[in-house]
Amino acid sequence: MNLKEIKELITLMNENEIMELEVEREGMKVRLKKSSSGNIETITEKHIAPKVVQVMSVDEKISEPVKQESNFTAIKAPMVGTFYRSASPEAKPYAEIGQTVVVGQVVCIIEAMKRMNEIKSEVKGKVVEVLVENARSVEYGQPLFKVEPA
Repeated sequence: MNLKEIKELITLMNENEIMELEVEREGMKVRLKKSSSGNIETITEKHIAPKVVQVMSVDEKISEPVKQESNFTAIKAPMVGTFYRSASPEAKPYAEIGQTVVVGQVVCIIEAMKRMNEIKSEVKGKVVEVLVENARSVEYGQPLFKVEPA
């Protein structure tokens, strides 16, 4: 596998919002993993050779980190998975913009390893912004909601 093929894999990842990809061809294994900062870590293995790590920056912007404003708090993802605003596509979202949430209130679901995990608010306040689109992948620590503490 040559550099051109690896670049094509990176383009494929960016166009399809793939967070991790592993390809094995002709005795060589290439693993690409996108970090939350937008960089792609490339790990190549040839047979049983030691791993070589190279960090390549991504031309396209993946996501901007939320700038913490002093009067807002972020509810963050406690795990990697798929973000859902409601229990089912036809159900109303757990938390809406303008809604006041309390500590312990379910604000969304993150599906991880085929398990639906209820994510509860750790802050009391008004939801100012939903930072993730429904059914999108989220990373550990990624802000999901911007909340104005009460």
